[in-house]
This record gives sequence, C-alpha cells and structure tokens, in this order.
Amino acid sequence: MNSTASEHAALVAAVAERRDRQSFTVLFDFYAPRLNGYFARLGCDRALAEELTQDVMITLWRKAELFDPQKSSLATWLYRIARNRRIDMLRRDRLDTVEADDFLMEIPDEATPDVNAGIDQQAREEILREAMQSLPEEHKALVLMAFYEGLSHSEIAARTGVPLGTVKSRIRLSFTKLRRALEAGGVVEAT
Repeated sequence: MNSTASEHAALVAAVAERRDRQSFTVLFDFYAPRLNGYFARLGCDRALAEELTQDVMITLWRKAELFDPQKSSLATWLYRIARNRRIDMLRRDRLDTVEADDFLMEIPDEATPDVNAGIDQQAREEILREAMQSLPEEHKALVLMAFYEGLSHSEIAARTGVPLGTVKSRIRLSFTKLRRALEAGGVVEAT
C-alpha cells in the first residue's frame, strides 16, 4: 500500500477516536518493519529492536490522540518516540550494568578514603532533600519524573497535560532553587 501522510493522519485519527484496530493494523504493518530496521541500524540486536518497535507502536495505540498532523508527519512523530525510547533504554542499561566493584577498581591501591568527602555527600543530600521539600508540589513532581523516571520534557508534558514550555520553565526554576540551596549550604561554589 502506497500510503500518504494524509492517509496516515486519518488512520491515526481513527485509532484515537474509536480505537479502530483495522486502522492500527495498517499503520503497524507499514511502520513496524521500518522502525525495526531503524533500531537495527542503531546497533540493537534483533530481540531488542523488536521490543523497542513494539513499545513505539504501543505508544501509538495508547497516545494516538497526542499526534498532531499540523506539527509533524506521523513518521517524524514515531521516529522521535523511537529515539527517546532508545535513549531511555541506554540510560537504564547504563545504570543496571554498573557494579559496586566497578567503583572499587577505579580507586588506586595507595589511595586512602576521604572521610570529608563522605560527610560532604551527606550534607549535600540533606540540603538537597530539604530544598526538594520546599518546592511547590507541581514543580517537585516534574523534577522527579525527569530524573528518577528519566522522562524527557516532552514525555512529561504528554503525561501530565502541562504545556511543554511550562514543564521546561518549572524544571529550570526548580534547578535554580536547588542550586541556590546547595550554594547557601556551602556544598557547591556559587557561579
């Protein structure tokens, strides 16, 4: 089937409005092989490429109403989701594969543990914890989604319904407040 962007937009609208399985199947058959190839070109093994492709297509099914044909083509939207999913996967893998012994291997034999560094870290964590508590709830929630869940600003906006610009400015304001708290506590140098 030689599909056009307008036909794809109509199919997505059918998925968004009526959860039309036939429209989704047409989109799946068209985009899944292309996304799978994209992930393979990025170096993903076959199983991972298929898993990420499924994830992107599930996102299309669940969030079809977020697609706006006035802003981008469906292909652009899906490849952006694909890129973000791969980045999220790389972040998770990087955190999952770090072993405690890896840090020990980096310490030279003659190095002695710096007791003050441990105290500084505890102070930093306590100041940061208090500063986080002082943030407005809507700001705190966005910071937590960004850094503990690893969501992009766009994903946070989609999940919360908060405009993207608002998400960005709230996170930026929160960082400024957190940095000032660390500076006031003498944990980091003022810039």
